[in-house]
Amino acid sequence: MQEVKITIQETTNNTIIKFNTNAVLINGGSYEYNNIDEAKNSPLAQQLFHLPFVKKIFITANFIAIQRFDIVEWLDVQEEVSQQIESYLNNKGVVVNEETTTKKEAIEVYAEVTPNPAVMKFGTNKSLTQVDVEYKNIEEASKSSPLAQAVFNFPFVKEVFISDNYISVTKYDMVEWKEVFAEVRTFIREYLVEGKTIIKDLPSEKNTETTEKPIQPKVQLEGVAAQIVDILDEYIKPAVAGDGGNIAFRSYDEENKIVSVILQGACSGCPSSTATLKNGIENLLKEMLPDQINEVIAING
Repeated sequence: MQEVKITIQETTNNTIIKFNTNAVLINGGSYEYNNIDEAKNSPLAQQLFHLPFVKKIFITANFIAIQRFDIVEWLDVQEEVSQQIESYLNNKGVVVNEETTTKKEAIEVYAEVTPNPAVMKFGTNKSLTQVDVEYKNIEEASKSSPLAQAVFNFPFVKEVFISDNYISVTKYDMVEWKEVFAEVRTFIREYLVEGKTIIKDLPSEKNTETTEKPIQPKVQLEGVAAQIVDILDEYIKPAVAGDGGNIAFRSYDEENKIVSVILQGACSGCPSSTATLKNGIENLLKEMLPDQINEVIAING
């Protein structure tokens, strides 16, 4: 098991700080606690509530957000809190007792076609992950996602992409989706109903370029790069997510004014992705950031 590391991230609300982690904390979904009594199923949250300035705690798969009372400033206490969380996790402390609180969920899974004929989107009413993950083969999946690994057991599955509340599956040409989508949909639903693990570890460092959400970069972005990320998050990502895909910021060449992005899920290898990139994303960025963008280029995830 890798050593858990915490990175501190500010938010738009100066009373709230996010403590991002390189390890998966819970199996999908999220938990919010307003006081120590509500946190009975979370030993970590209970411990944090003993800090007199902690007002509210929000736990997801890869970060813990804490809201403070006004009796302190985060700059005075954030390092101490970070070290406390890091030490707790590395000592195998329980984050949330999910098995004692998870009820039999009424889970629905629906199949949607995407602009990419090789990809089918399987949406669900259950939150699956806070971290987009993409797997090119079963070997990659076996290291971090039991759900993706199980989907790869279908012989026609080529790639798997898991996002907030959907799974995009890319197939080989050996079958047509109309022949197999119902079987895959039923399998995914039964897997989720049984409460099995979705993601057990975050992808290894060598794959982070194409798997980590760009909205939480390791290096704080500034200037035009930060503006590009904000525009992608607000205007582009919701649209491509609707089609079972994802777009991730890669880099901004300030000298040549070139934006590089990564296409994932249904967007990767999609016949219409080039047109979308040029006519949609590039035009939008040029309009919203005049004289700052010459070209947008894409890398398939």
